[in-house]
Amino acid sequence: MNDPQGPRGGPPHEPLGVAGLQRRLADFAAARNWQPYHTPKNLVAALSVEASELVEIFQWLTPEESAHVMDEPDSAHRVTDEVADVLAYLLQLCEVLGIDPLAALDAKIDRNERRFPAP
Repeated sequence: MNDPQGPRGGPPHEPLGVAGLQRRLADFAAARNWQPYHTPKNLVAALSVEASELVEIFQWLTPEESAHVMDEPDSAHRVTDEVADVLAYLLQLCEVLGIDPLAALDAKIDRNERRFPAP
């Protein structure tokens, strides 16, 4: 569900990596003078709210219904938007705290592989 248009409905742009997305998010916030509000505490709270909005979509679905949530355009759009919101706040939090999210995830998978070895 990629939006084929770029900013303000303009021409499409190439997909960005993590650093590029973090830069776009920072630029977006800076253009609106939101940086004073982007503290770790506030970003974590916003992340929690957005994650809860994602949970709300699935809250009363059966396991079978949840497996097909992307089959219906309206629910697929809602899920995609909420995933984007969660990722946006997570990337902003990582930027503010100086965490490389991909390196952190890679290290966490390494720890889990040691902690939970395959049978």
